[in-house]
Amino acid sequence: MLFMVIEKYRDGDPKPVYRRFKEKGRMAPDGARYLSSWVTTDFERCFQVMDCDDRILLDEWISNWSDIVEFEVIPIITSEKATAAIAPHL
Repeated sequence: MLFMVIEKYRDGDPKPVYRRFKEKGRMAPDGARYLSSWVTTDFERCFQVMDCDDRILLDEWISNWSDIVEFEVIPIITSEKATAAIAPHL
């Protein structure tokens, strides 16, 4: 299942996040797969797409960062799947 993870850096400071990532990597458990990410130009938020079949694994990954990042997690589907799901109702 795909998730859009919106990360807001605590106190608007990205340095602790980048420092930890440089030292320890993503720290995601096996089964929580990073796909891609985008960062706002003011470096206050990151939008990350993760793929994970078990939400518990995603929560485990989040716990590794929650002291320096606030998270919002939204289940998502691809545009192709959305189109296929809506098509019968058009």
